[in-house]
Amino acid sequence: MIEERLRLLVVDDDEEQLELVRRLLTSQRFEVRTTSSPIGVSNIARDFAPSIILIDVNQPALSGDRILRLVRKNTDSKAKLVLFSSLDPERLRALATSVEADGWLPKGLGGEDLARKLRRIAG
Repeated sequence: MIEERLRLLVVDDDEEQLELVRRLLTSQRFEVRTTSSPIGVSNIARDFAPSIILIDVNQPALSGDRILRLVRKNTDSKAKLVLFSSLDPERLRALATSVEADGWLPKGLGGEDLARKLRRIAG
């Protein structure tokens, strides 16, 4: 049986982090699109139709929790919305809970671990 490739949109202002996540997850059979700007994320979500949107929390133009709210408000996307950060895990969990994110993940996970957790979130 062929496993369907999950589509992942990654939103992070750090270009190096975007490239790292793209490479890690492409090697784990994800179809990955990235953007370093929170502007237009809703449009990308509508056009690309990702299974998951992985959103960095700490971004200068617009925080990850605000991006999450905008995607929910401005799209009918069925994507799972996941906060991604190097914040203390308890703070990240609390923030994700407060904005009703579908999940949260710490930065720094290896490719296989990150892929496994994203697949679990995607269902």
